[in-house]
Amino acid sequence: MRRYSHFEQVEAAATAVAIGNFDGVHLGHRALLDRAVQRAKAAGAQPAVLTFDPHPVRVLAPAKAPPLITTESDKLALLEAAGIELVLAQRFGRAFAALSPDDFAGRVLVDGLAARHVVVGYDFRFGARRAGDVETLRDLGDRLGFAVHVISPQTPDGQHVASSSRIRADILAGRMADAAAQLGRPYHVSGVVVRGHQRGRALGFPTANLDTDAELRPATGIYAGWLDWGEGPRAAAVSVGHNPTFGEGAPRTIEAHVIDREGLDLYGRRARLWLTDRLRGEEKYDDLAALKAAIDRDVRRTRALLVDRTPPTALPPLASPAAGA
Repeated sequence: MRRYSHFEQVEAAATAVAIGNFDGVHLGHRALLDRAVQRAKAAGAQPAVLTFDPHPVRVLAPAKAPPLITTESDKLALLEAAGIELVLAQRFGRAFAALSPDDFAGRVLVDGLAARHVVVGYDFRFGARRAGDVETLRDLGDRLGFAVHVISPQTPDGQHVASSSRIRADILAGRMADAAAQLGRPYHVSGVVVRGHQRGRALGFPTANLDTDAELRPATGIYAGWLDWGEGPRAAAVSVGHNPTFGEGAPRTIEAHVIDREGLDLYGRRARLWLTDRLRGEEKYDDLAALKAAIDRDVRRTRALLVDRTPPTALPPLASPAAGA
């Protein structure tokens, strides 16, 4: 997959392009991506995405900017897994925001991306002061030579529209099943396994301490999940919190104990961690024996929860994709 950071850099003969911020790459986003891939295949074009970096809210109203569900690297991996071959992560600033709808369509979509098909959501707005809407885009497409495909709201549970804001609220509250229903997969974070205090090892439950740059952190507590360090997802019991048994004021950590895998040495490895179920809140114990007994219960419960479940689909490697010219 090729990635570009400005529309003037793009090299493409013809594309079917889905437009959006794609934070989380949830089921609503997947509907856009699937349509772009379908139209590209039918037209002999390249399936592409136009997204924005940073998120436009961070430029136009930074005080209102929410924490992102996915990091840029994870978003790219999810887009690649959906079949996208070209990503324009357009640098978003005041100058780009000031483009008129006509300039956006002509300079970015036609001259830059060579768009033959453009896929957008039902509430899509574009151009300076969000002056353009879906009907504006259709009119421009008729004039400039691209077809417009509008995706209706996606309601995975039959009631609520899949949205990044709802997913954020669910993750922050530890409602992992609700978040997964909208994402179409368990929520995950990525990072590097670093050396911690090795308390888990001393208790008989060694953990991989994940140093992640994810902005969105789930509620503190104990989770069932899956850890993948390049060998496929493996069942893991996960602690997200401050280890209060060992004192107050410690920074939040994310630690995963891989179940039924002894002797792992993952230090320095990049890994992904999916969180599927919040088992309980974080608790402080009077002594290490009580803590060890609680961890043992968590591991046994995690094993029972995940034994018959299909692991999440492994994503493309965490290495950065090829950059554009």
